[in-house]
Amino acid sequence: MTFATNLTRPKLHYHPNAYDFIFEALQQAQEIYAHSISELPEQEEAHVSGQELLEGVRVLALKQFGLMTQTVFKQWGVQSTKDFGKMVFEMIEHGRMRKTDNDRLEDFVDIYDFQQVFDANYTIDTSEVFTRNPA
Repeated sequence: MTFATNLTRPKLHYHPNAYDFIFEALQQAQEIYAHSISELPEQEEAHVSGQELLEGVRVLALKQFGLMTQTVFKQWGVQSTKDFGKMVFEMIEHGRMRKTDNDRLEDFVDIYDFQQVFDANYTIDTSEVFTRNPA
């Protein structure tokens, strides 16, 4: 998925913040997967797969919302990874994102379980809490 230039806001099926979050997650995924093979055209370099985008969603959600991620997603109407796929394809349909011929909604289905990823596996980084700063 990549950004498109049409910025009109059509009727949305999810909370508007969820769509903004998808764009941030897309940037996160592009950074994670740094498709830096310079022989590829710029458009292909910026493209990420559905699974890569969902990794961007996971990383960004944990950074921004931590243990509140599932609560935030529920407020947005997002219950599973498939919902992010639906949002992406909705934005593609309205010209706000682009896809390749290989991108499918199925690429977003059951990639990870929200409860497992955002709750059961959540850990708080305490490494800096217990380090001493020289006085």
